Amino acid sequence: MATLTQDQREHFEEFGFVKIQELLDSEEIINPVIDEYQGVLDNLVENLFNNGKIKSKYKDLEFGERVTKIYSESGEVHNQFFDFSLPQSNIKSDTPFWTGPAVFNAIRNSELLDIIEGFIGSEIYSNPIQHVRIKVPEKDCPRDSDGNVIFGATPWHQDAGVATEEIDKTDMLTVWFPLTDANEENGCLQIVPGSHKGKVLTHCPGFDLKTKKKISKLGPGGLQIPEKLFQSEDSMPVPMKKGDVLLFTKKTVHSALPNLSDQIRWSFDLRYQPVGQPTGRDIFPGFVARSKNDPGSVLKDPDTWNQMWKNARDLLANTEQYEFNRWDGNDIACA
Repeated sequence: MATLTQDQREHFEEFGFVKIQELLDSEEIINPVIDEYQGVLDNLVENLFNNGKIKSKYKDLEFGERVTKIYSESGEVHNQFFDFSLPQSNIKSDTPFWTGPAVFNAIRNSELLDIIEGFIGSEIYSNPIQHVRIKVPEKDCPRDSDGNVIFGATPWHQDAGVATEEIDKTDMLTVWFPLTDANEENGCLQIVPGSHKGKVLTHCPGFDLKTKKKISKLGPGGLQIPEKLFQSEDSMPVPMKKGDVLLFTKKTVHSALPNLSDQIRWSFDLRYQPVGQPTGRDIFPGFVARSKNDPGSVLKDPDTWNQMWKNARDLLANTEQYEFNRWDGNDIACA
């Protein structure tokens, strides 16, 4: 059983984040996820090859090199094929996603939940705002018509800022961990220590605040916080090894550096909260991951989880798209 130490708790309370080293067992948790995604990649490659978007299936390449090659050659970022969530817009009946058993087991890992329990209690709900991030090297990454990297550095934001206002009433905890080592060269996270003690800051949608140019793939929800609203100079990178876990609050200001390496940066971005509180995206399916009060409510079947996401996709594909963004860009901070 993993245990949260007093020093770790105090660091979290003071700075808004804490890194716990070697929490996740690679053989038990991370490597099965990597193996599972090999099959997802096979399916994507088959689709692209059959549609003439790539000239080879590149079967001799390892996962990271293969992903990089097909993204570069096809001129598209295909992260939605791997993601265990749905996009925030344009959801169709065939929108791809991946909710496999290895991913499900990682979200429900008992040692991870032990640590989470130390922050939010024993009634733990898996919030559906969750993602896998595969960032290929920027030199190989597809670019938009203006030459901007489509899925590169992640701008400054708070996780509360990319959900609806309901999340302000929720004790949401972000859990971030790499599937391969994350460092300053390949795009690890940056944190602004102590930024969680303030309010939810204005997030400006849809354009680069420095150049004023429209950007279609800016980052989480296409949002970023203007640097004049916080002390960006106080930020610090948080390099992590495979197996390490980073936990931070919904108001901790953070971003991700660009991937300037020759390897992919691959990570899970999960969120948890006490059972019964709003998720900030309630149209998407969360589930009870742990409950001492009602053990029978815990979801243990990955097939059920997969079907819940299929049902959500079917519903959203046949109804008016839900509005996830609370920001309109009209705040004076966005001027």
